[in-house]
Amino acid sequence: MEKNVEIRKKARETRIFQFEKLNVEERADGMGPKITGYAAVFDKWSEDLGGFKEKIRAGAFKKAIGKSDVRGLFNHDSNYVLGRQSNGTLTIKEDKNGLWMEIDPPDTQIIRDLVLAPIKRGDIKEQSFAFVVAEGGDEWKNIRGEKPDEPTTRTIIEVDELFDVSPVTYPAYPDTSVALRSMNKAK
Repeated sequence: MEKNVEIRKKARETRIFQFEKLNVEERADGMGPKITGYAAVFDKWSEDLGGFKEKIRAGAFKKAIGKSDVRGLFNHDSNYVLGRQSNGTLTIKEDKNGLWMEIDPPDTQIIRDLVLAPIKRGDIKEQSFAFVVAEGGDEWKNIRGEKPDEPTTRTIIEVDELFDVSPVTYPAYPDTSVALRSMNKAK
Protein backbone atom coordinates (compact mmCIF):
# COMPACT_ATOMS: atom_id res chain seq x y z
CA MET A 1 0.00 0.00 0.00
CA GLU A 2 1.47 3.36 -1.03
CA LYS A 3 1.11 6.46 1.02
CA ASN A 4 0.90 9.91 -0.46
CA VAL A 5 3.82 11.81 0.93
CA GLU A 6 3.95 15.55 0.41
CA ILE A 7 7.46 16.88 0.23
CA ARG A 8 7.65 20.60 0.86
CA LYS A 9 10.57 22.18 -0.91
CA LYS A 10 11.76 25.29 0.81
CA ALA A 11 12.24 28.18 -1.54
CA ARG A 12 15.61 29.86 -1.19
CA GLU A 13 15.30 33.62 -1.48
CA THR A 14 17.90 36.33 -1.87
CA ARG A 15 17.57 39.97 -0.85
CA ILE A 16 19.88 42.83 -1.72
CA PHE A 17 19.73 46.14 0.12
CA GLN A 18 21.65 49.39 -0.23
CA PHE A 19 23.49 50.47 2.92
CA GLU A 20 26.22 52.94 3.59
CA LYS A 21 27.69 50.70 6.29
CA LEU A 22 29.75 48.28 4.13
CA ASN A 23 33.38 48.93 4.93
CA VAL A 24 36.84 47.48 4.74
CA GLU A 25 38.54 48.19 8.05
CA GLU A 26 42.29 48.11 8.32
CA ARG A 27 43.24 46.59 11.67
CA ALA A 28 46.11 47.80 13.81
CA ASP A 29 46.94 44.26 14.98
CA GLY A 30 48.51 43.35 11.63
CA MET A 31 45.82 40.74 10.95
CA GLY A 32 44.79 42.25 7.63
CA PRO A 33 41.56 43.96 6.61
CA LYS A 34 38.07 43.08 7.81
CA ILE A 35 34.80 43.56 5.87
CA THR A 36 32.00 44.86 8.09
CA GLY A 37 28.43 46.02 7.66
CA TYR A 38 24.73 45.19 7.77
CA ALA A 39 23.47 42.41 5.53
CA ALA A 40 19.87 43.31 6.53
CA VAL A 41 18.21 46.17 8.38
CA PHE A 42 15.03 45.78 10.43
CA ASP A 43 11.73 47.54 9.76
CA LYS A 44 12.77 49.17 6.48
CA TRP A 45 10.65 48.61 3.39
CA SER A 46 12.26 47.04 0.36
CA GLU A 47 11.80 48.29 -3.17
CA ASP A 48 9.03 46.66 -5.19
CA LEU A 49 9.91 42.98 -5.50
CA GLY A 50 7.62 42.30 -8.43
CA GLY A 51 4.21 42.90 -6.93
CA PHE A 52 4.95 43.38 -3.24
CA LYS A 53 7.21 45.12 -0.74
CA GLU A 54 8.67 43.54 2.36
CA LYS A 55 10.41 44.33 5.60
CA ILE A 56 12.14 42.25 8.24
CA ARG A 57 11.03 42.22 11.85
CA ALA A 58 13.63 42.46 14.63
CA GLY A 59 14.52 38.99 15.90
CA ALA A 60 13.87 37.31 12.54
CA PHE A 61 17.39 35.88 12.27
CA LYS A 62 17.82 34.59 15.84
CA LYS A 63 16.91 30.95 15.10
CA ALA A 64 18.82 30.84 11.82
CA ILE A 65 22.04 32.26 13.30
CA GLY A 66 22.06 29.48 15.88
CA LYS A 67 21.46 26.61 13.47
CA SER A 68 23.01 27.67 10.14
CA ASP A 69 26.64 27.52 9.07
CA VAL A 70 26.57 30.83 7.19
CA ARG A 71 29.16 31.69 4.56
CA GLY A 72 30.43 35.08 3.51
CA LEU A 73 30.50 35.05 -0.30
CA PHE A 74 31.14 37.66 -2.96
CA ASN A 75 28.03 38.16 -5.15
CA HIS A 76 26.53 34.91 -3.76
CA ASP A 77 29.21 33.05 -5.73
CA SER A 78 30.53 29.97 -3.92
CA ASN A 79 33.76 30.31 -5.92
CA TYR A 80 34.58 33.42 -3.84
CA VAL A 81 34.38 32.35 -0.20
CA LEU A 82 35.28 35.27 2.04
CA GLY A 83 34.55 33.63 5.39
CA ARG A 84 32.57 30.97 7.21
CA GLN A 85 30.73 31.06 10.51
CA SER A 86 31.85 27.59 11.67
CA ASN A 87 35.56 28.41 11.44
CA GLY A 88 35.35 31.89 12.92
CA THR A 89 36.21 33.90 9.80
CA LEU A 90 32.60 35.18 9.62
CA THR A 91 30.79 36.62 12.61
CA ILE A 92 27.10 37.45 12.36
CA LYS A 93 24.80 38.81 15.01
CA GLU A 94 21.54 40.64 15.41
CA ASP A 95 21.61 44.04 17.04
CA LYS A 96 18.92 46.72 17.32
CA ASN A 97 19.46 47.77 13.68
CA GLY A 98 19.64 44.45 11.86
CA LEU A 99 21.91 41.60 10.84
CA TRP A 100 25.52 42.69 11.39
CA MET A 101 28.40 40.80 9.83
CA GLU A 102 32.17 40.88 10.06
CA ILE A 103 34.36 38.89 7.70
CA ASP A 104 38.08 38.14 7.95
CA PRO A 105 38.70 37.57 4.22
CA PRO A 106 41.52 35.39 2.93
CA ASP A 107 44.70 37.25 2.06
CA THR A 108 44.79 36.43 -1.64
CA GLN A 109 45.45 38.65 -4.63
CA ILE A 110 42.10 37.86 -6.22
CA ILE A 111 40.16 38.87 -3.08
CA ARG A 112 42.21 42.06 -2.67
CA ASP A 113 41.58 43.02 -6.32
CA LEU A 114 38.03 41.73 -6.84
CA VAL A 115 36.46 42.50 -3.45
CA LEU A 116 38.48 44.70 -1.10
CA ALA A 117 39.68 47.39 -3.53
CA PRO A 118 36.18 48.08 -4.96
CA ILE A 119 34.68 48.27 -1.45
CA LYS A 120 37.39 50.69 -0.33
CA ARG A 121 36.73 52.88 -3.39
CA GLY A 122 32.98 52.83 -2.77
CA ASP A 123 32.24 50.99 -6.02
CA ILE A 124 30.66 48.17 -4.03
CA LYS A 125 28.57 49.29 -1.07
CA GLU A 126 25.57 46.98 -1.04
CA GLN A 127 25.04 43.68 0.70
CA SER A 128 22.70 40.78 0.35
CA PHE A 129 21.65 37.63 2.14
CA ALA A 130 20.25 34.27 0.98
CA PHE A 131 17.66 32.61 3.20
CA VAL A 132 14.61 30.42 3.70
CA VAL A 133 11.64 31.72 5.69
CA ALA A 134 10.37 29.45 8.48
CA GLU A 135 7.01 27.75 7.99
CA GLY A 136 4.51 30.42 9.03
CA GLY A 137 7.41 32.87 9.42
CA ASP A 138 5.98 35.60 7.25
CA GLU A 139 2.90 37.79 7.35
CA TRP A 140 1.16 39.04 4.19
CA LYS A 141 -1.19 42.02 3.93
CA ASN A 142 -3.38 43.22 1.07
CA ILE A 143 -2.47 40.06 -0.83
CA ARG A 144 -5.74 39.98 -2.75
CA GLY A 145 -5.65 43.71 -3.48
CA GLU A 146 -8.45 44.65 -1.10
CA LYS A 147 -6.94 48.14 -0.91
CA PRO A 148 -6.11 48.99 -4.55
CA ASP A 149 -4.13 52.12 -3.62
CA GLU A 150 -1.82 50.21 -1.28
CA PRO A 151 0.86 47.66 -2.14
CA THR A 152 0.85 44.04 -1.09
CA THR A 153 3.28 43.72 1.81
CA ARG A 154 5.19 40.91 3.46
CA THR A 155 6.81 41.03 6.88
CA ILE A 156 9.46 38.39 7.52
CA ILE A 157 9.05 37.29 11.13
CA GLU A 158 11.36 34.28 11.26
CA VAL A 159 14.12 33.04 8.99
CA ASP A 160 14.58 29.27 9.22
CA GLU A 161 17.90 29.03 7.44
CA LEU A 162 20.51 31.58 6.44
CA PHE A 163 22.86 30.49 3.65
CA ASP A 164 25.13 33.43 3.06
CA VAL A 165 25.78 37.14 3.48
CA SER A 166 27.44 38.79 0.52
CA PRO A 167 28.88 42.10 -0.59
CA VAL A 168 27.31 42.54 -4.03
CA THR A 169 27.90 44.53 -7.20
CA TYR A 170 24.29 45.23 -8.22
CA PRO A 171 21.56 46.33 -5.79
CA ALA A 172 18.77 44.30 -7.38
CA TYR A 173 16.54 41.38 -6.43
CA PRO A 174 17.61 38.56 -8.74
CA ASP A 175 15.38 35.89 -7.16
CA THR A 176 12.09 37.76 -7.32
CA SER A 177 10.46 34.80 -9.05
CA VAL A 178 11.07 32.69 -5.95
CA ALA A 179 9.52 35.40 -3.81
CA LEU A 180 6.52 35.55 -6.10
CA ARG A 181 6.01 31.81 -5.62
CA SER A 182 5.88 32.53 -1.89
CA MET A 183 3.27 35.22 -2.49
CA ASN A 184 1.17 32.91 -4.67
CA LYS A 185 1.29 30.22 -2.00
CA ALA A 186 0.04 32.73 0.58
CA LYS A 187 -2.90 33.63 -1.69
